[in-house]
Amino acid sequence: MAAGFALTVAIATNATAAEMAMYKVVKGESIPKSLTGKAGDPANGRKLAIDRKKGNCLACHVMPIPEQSFHGLVGPELKGVAGRLSEGEIRLRIVNSKIVNPDTIMPAFYKKDGLTRVLKKFKGKTMLSAAEVEDVVAYVKTLK
Repeated sequence: MAAGFALTVAIATNATAAEMAMYKVVKGESIPKSLTGKAGDPANGRKLAIDRKKGNCLACHVMPIPEQSFHGLVGPELKGVAGRLSEGEIRLRIVNSKIVNPDTIMPAFYKKDGLTRVLKKFKGKTMLSAAEVEDVVAYVKTLK
């Protein structure tokens, strides 16, 4: 992609246009700015990451959370990820990792359109709210 290229995307959380958060994907690799305009809560982000009904990061990733069992082996290990990726790169992967890698099986946690095989009760909704995305970003940033 061209060096100065930025894609502007608007996503609605909870299916209402009034709650849309705007963000820019820079060079196809990063969302540098917070979706909410403020930093997330890493303690809540950790809870979301291990919550099997929300983030469920453990389903695919080994994480430095030894008290939790059944870590997945599908995605990369997350220990040390904050040393490899910037905050914006982490945010993009949580929002919609298919922008970075169209062949990934990682779900888009902050996307509501263009999805397939979505249960009726989840149609038009994102998996995480903008604030929850920022909480998970804040937690993942602690994994150095």
